[in-house]
Amino acid sequence: MKLVLIEGPGKQESIKKYLGANYVVFATKGHIRDLPEKSFGIDLEHDFEPKYEIIPNKKSTVEQLKKLASKAEAIYLASDPDREGEAISWHIAEILGLDESAPVRTAFNEISKKAVNESIAHPRAIDLNLVNAQQGRRVLDRIVGYKLSPLLSKKIQPKLSAGRVQSVTLKLIVDRERAIQNFVPTEYWNVSAELSKEGKKFKADLSLYKDKKIEVENKEQVDKILSVIENGEYKVAQVKRQMAYSRPPAPYITTTLQQDAVKKLKMTLNSYTKCAQTLYEGVQIAGEGKTALVTYIRTDSTRVATDAQFMAREYILENYGKEYHPGKFNEFATKGSAQDAHEAIRPISLKYTPEFLKGKIEEQYLNLYTLIFKRFVASQMSYAKYDSLSVDIKVGDYTFRSSGRALVFDGYTKLLKPQDDEKNGINIPDLIENEVVKKEKIITEQKFTKPPVRFDQASIVHEMEVQGIGRPSTTASTIMTLFNRDYIKTEKKYIVPTELGFEVTDYLEEYFKNVMDVKFTANMEQQLDDIAEGKKRWQDTVLEFYTPFMKQLDYASEKMGVSLPKAPPEPSDIKCDKCGAMMVYREGKFGRFLACSNFPQCKNTKNINENNVTETGICPKCGGVVSAKYSKRGKLFFGCDNYPKCDYISWDLPLSEKCPKCNANLFKKFGAKGKTQIICNAKGCNYVRD
Repeated sequence: MKLVLIEGPGKQESIKKYLGANYVVFATKGHIRDLPEKSFGIDLEHDFEPKYEIIPNKKSTVEQLKKLASKAEAIYLASDPDREGEAISWHIAEILGLDESAPVRTAFNEISKKAVNESIAHPRAIDLNLVNAQQGRRVLDRIVGYKLSPLLSKKIQPKLSAGRVQSVTLKLIVDRERAIQNFVPTEYWNVSAELSKEGKKFKADLSLYKDKKIEVENKEQVDKILSVIENGEYKVAQVKRQMAYSRPPAPYITTTLQQDAVKKLKMTLNSYTKCAQTLYEGVQIAGEGKTALVTYIRTDSTRVATDAQFMAREYILENYGKEYHPGKFNEFATKGSAQDAHEAIRPISLKYTPEFLKGKIEEQYLNLYTLIFKRFVASQMSYAKYDSLSVDIKVGDYTFRSSGRALVFDGYTKLLKPQDDEKNGINIPDLIENEVVKKEKIITEQKFTKPPVRFDQASIVHEMEVQGIGRPSTTASTIMTLFNRDYIKTEKKYIVPTELGFEVTDYLEEYFKNVMDVKFTANMEQQLDDIAEGKKRWQDTVLEFYTPFMKQLDYASEKMGVSLPKAPPEPSDIKCDKCGAMMVYREGKFGRFLACSNFPQCKNTKNINENNVTETGICPKCGGVVSAKYSKRGKLFFGCDNYPKCDYISWDLPLSEKCPKCNANLFKKFGAKGKTQIICNAKGCNYVRD
């Protein structure tokens, strides 16, 4: 028996069917060893040595793992193909006593028969540079979280948290909100002319004054311009006609797919993550069973494997004709920090077209897969060609400009319509230089600048990418953590900081400038990349951060006597049974409780529940956040935070983890005296564990 160890149980079935009866595929369900939950776990006196231990709820997994390993003739560590996956493989090797320099590591970018079998046939040693980059990130994050969170909790309110990437992401959102609050509109004017030749009208916009860009700021400037152009002669100064080309977009990486899923499909980051992971691990296709459809979905590389380029060329030639393939493969630049061992996100096989899959897989999976399919095929198609025309018309020292373009060859836009397609078309008559055109009328329009737009879930992902903070595997979870901590909330579709979010940001900016500095955080990501390439020791990077950080921590601790305003108590939907006022949630020495908002006139309090549940889950109905709620009688249940749009409720907390017996979603059941169990609620399945 040969043992293949993977992370997620969702892809067990897909991999098993490609390997055959001689292989056992076992899922660890992520990390099995980590820094301790209830202590710091880093030896500051000995080069930041981490003190790893088996994760408490993974002890039974480790026992199973050791039993299987003892019977295996060969062991393959096939965790995900990224730094986190490399670290998981290293931890397993340490626990099982495997030689990390031996060929025990196997990683595949896609779950296909060819990729899985080739990877098993050519195992390699564990890449310790990748492991060290992950260790450096984990230790840095533990230092920030473990040292800073208690200070926040003491300074502002209990049970607050801070994080290296989390806190700087919150700063981006707070800074944007303050820019909106402090925004002062600025007046400006647009001036344009409606012109004509032989009865054919066209519009031109005021562009230059004495051949330099002009910005019209007020009515006085408008009147001065009008005094010249109202009765002036409009003469064609330049006619510029050329062929313009539009290049197809690169195939998706994690952040660009997240953005389009939110914008075009109206998905939340939570529902996107769940859907994309399923496309990677495998979906049930009617008549074919569980089949993985796309390559690894956590990537920042736009690279496409040569085999995939040939596959795309074949598809394009067959479905569109040879003029739609450029002949030479399209290549796309990848930013320097990308893990280029990965590929872009693409379909594994183009035989699974969206048309073929329609009605065979769930609609949410089909919609996301269609985005990936079209973007990948379009990325390998020919450029679109346009006949572009630009005309400059002078009146005195002022220049008006009119431009347009007409599609000559659609190229990739045959499959992927560009967003500005409606602007196409040349509505300018044939003009020659030095001819005079007729002025029909002048149009002036007073405008005012608008404040920056608040971030939504798509644009904050884009901003994090632009600023170089976070990584594809952590972007969505970072944002969801801010929601869960009540640092941000959603108003309509936009993200708004809460009062608590403002307060935490202000405090951190005052005392921990490095932690809150976007460029500093982005530079830290570059240092982690250097570690991954073997250019630097992770301990040195941690030390460079730790020394000034501890000085800032000591200084902030000394200033603890300066009181900051407490965050307002969180309102509940429970009425006080003594005075009828609404109750609020407060924190006490024994945890969270309900108190009357009419305090001190009414001192009524209620215990919430003996488990004091603060965990959240993922809504199986809409993909939103599910959190603990309380009935009017104080009884605990779980409901979707998107209520009333989503009315999902349950007595048990829905998890993203799948049942190992039937692959349905598991639930966490909260019992008496603090006892909890993981259960499957699927009909006919009796899976349960402590």
